[in-house]
Amino acid sequence: MDALIEKLKGQIIEQLNLAEVKPADINPDAALFGDGLGLDSIDALELIVLLEKYYQIKIKNPADGKTIFESVRSMATFIQSQGKA
Repeated sequence: MDALIEKLKGQIIEQLNLAEVKPADINPDAALFGDGLGLDSIDALELIVLLEKYYQIKIKNPADGKTIFESVRSMATFIQSQGKA
């Protein structure tokens, strides 16, 4: 799981063009939206693209996105649950 979390941090930085953010700056348990990393709704779309691009995962129910994209760890857990890690 730790290797997947580190990989995801790098992919998020690349996908969202967060040039000023380093993987070590991202707490895997911190919120991605709001007070955590401070992402917005446009970034949420980019995270969906990231899952499709790197893991061939499509989110069937948009309501699930809130749980999936809560943190880097929740994204990693979701990827593993889909057998894509």
